[in-house]
Amino acid sequence: MRLAGFVWILAPAKHRAQSREGGNAAMLKGLFSLIFSAGVSFAMAALPACAADDIEAKVQLCAACHGQDGVPTDPKTIPIIWGQQQSYLVKQLHDFRSGDRDQAIMSPIAKGLAQDELRKIAAYFAAKGWPAQSAAAASAPPNGLAQCQPCHQPNFEGGPPAPRLAGLSYEYLAAAMRSFAAGERTNNGDMPKFMQALTDSERDAMARYLSAL
Repeated sequence: MRLAGFVWILAPAKHRAQSREGGNAAMLKGLFSLIFSAGVSFAMAALPACAADDIEAKVQLCAACHGQDGVPTDPKTIPIIWGQQQSYLVKQLHDFRSGDRDQAIMSPIAKGLAQDELRKIAAYFAAKGWPAQSAAAASAPPNGLAQCQPCHQPNFEGGPPAPRLAGLSYEYLAAAMRSFAAGERTNNGDMPKFMQALTDSERDAMARYLSAL
C-alpha cells in the first residue's frame, strides 16, 4: 500500500488527473444507473391502485429506454422488444426478477413486478409490430449460422422459446454472444456451449449478418 501511494505521488500530474477523471467517470456512471433504476422501480410501485391491472400504464415506463415507437434509445446496448417472441420476453423478465440474469436497470424493475404482471407485459410487447428498418445489402450467411436455425427458425425471427435475432443491432448481438462465450450470461443452458465453440471472427460475422436482416 505504501509503495502504491509513493508511485502515485511520483506519477506525472497529467497521469494523476487522468486517473482521477477515469475514476470519477466510472463512479458517476454507476451512480446514474443506480439512481435511474431506483427511480423507475419507485415509479412502478407508485402507480395508482386503480391502475394495478392497467398494463398500458406500466409499459409506458419501458419507453424511456426501449422507445415510444419500438426503436430503443440506444440500439447498441438496448434490444428491440416490440414484436419479440412472447415466451422469450417472459423468461427474460422472470430471470431478471429471480436473479438468474442480472442487469443494473432491468433487475430492480422486474423485481418490483408480480409474476402475472410480467406475463402481461410480455404479451403486450409481443403483440406489437417489429419496428420497420431500412433493408441492408444482402450477404452470404456465414459459416456456423445453420446451427442457430433449429431454435431461431430459418428466417431468424424466432419461435418458442428462442428470440428473434433478425434486425437486432450488430453491437447488441455481438455483446450478447461475447457474454455467453465468456460465461458471464448463464440463463440459457445451450448458448454458452454454442458460443464457446465459435471463434471471435465467426461470432462477429454472425452478428453482422443477423443485424442486416
